[in-house]
Amino acid sequence: MNLKTSDFDYNLPKELIAQNPLEKREFCKMMVLDKTSKEIKNKYFYDITDYLKKDDILVLNDTKVYPARVIAKRKTGASVEIFLLNPTNIENQWEALTKNAKRVKQGEILEVEDDFEIKIIEKKPTSNENEIPKYVVELIYSESNIYETLNKYGSIPLPPYISRKATKQDFKDYQTVFAKNIGSAACPTAGLHFTEELLQKIKAKGVKIAYITLNVGLGTFMPVKTENIEEHKMHYENFEIPLETQQLFEQNKKGSIIAVGTTVLRCLEATYQKYGKIIATKDTTNIFIYPPYKIKSIDKLITNFHLPKSTLIMLISAFAGKEFTFKAYKKAVEDKYRFFSYGDCMLIY
Repeated sequence: MNLKTSDFDYNLPKELIAQNPLEKREFCKMMVLDKTSKEIKNKYFYDITDYLKKDDILVLNDTKVYPARVIAKRKTGASVEIFLLNPTNIENQWEALTKNAKRVKQGEILEVEDDFEIKIIEKKPTSNENEIPKYVVELIYSESNIYETLNKYGSIPLPPYISRKATKQDFKDYQTVFAKNIGSAACPTAGLHFTEELLQKIKAKGVKIAYITLNVGLGTFMPVKTENIEEHKMHYENFEIPLETQQLFEQNKKGSIIAVGTTVLRCLEATYQKYGKIIATKDTTNIFIYPPYKIKSIDKLITNFHLPKSTLIMLISAFAGKEFTFKAYKKAVEDKYRFFSYGDCMLIY
């Protein structure tokens, strides 16, 4: 099967790209895809309880988004946007993307505020022309914790397809209600539809809740620029599976495994691929899933609608089948579903 990146394109009217979340998270639309019967139903997310049963394991990504976007100034007064991706192994040094930084020099210090500066350490070499150049920067701050500083001066890194500026409300909206472990440059958005009340209803049915932590990084914002899918290089992401989650999987005899989001699926599949089962581990993965790859670690998937020609729509096509996936996307456009991070979702089983 010689699939090309262009095989994963689809036409999406701009007005269907959600710019704001719904006031009530659980009232988003949910398209339900039955892989066996090829049936497609239109539901609402609060109907999710109808598709979960006692002893199922619902796996959530409890990573927490930090305000990764910072506006700094050169001595000339010119603004430079810094997008902090992840800490390096050297204290206070981070990998970052930049905007308006062509003239920024190695060793230059940019000022955010009196108590927060960013020093350019180096521009990292790129391996090919399609790769977005990254910088290593040093963060100089007076707070005891960098995340306190970022909470003061950073903004939530809304994806580029959201055409408005981030607001204080996004600090709450672009975060799952179960977010706990800070370290993500983007939100695992399939989890945004859950509320505390809905999670309580799910637990009351006897569904087990398991957690993993996968910090969403650069790849979320990287388009696939190679026409040959196999030439695309995936980014590495850090993840952790706690012992409690391993134990839930070991005790599972008859429940379905439901991954909430592509980040959970990538984490579980990478672990299953390496060990043949789900174990407690801290690791990194750059797993790239696309047809005809067969996913073995989960039974059902809750996911949002993804960008054309993205690695995520390729992953969904591997799980649901490419033809069925694109039939569902065509229907979603026709039925005016809301797309991407703040949009509607689908349940695939």
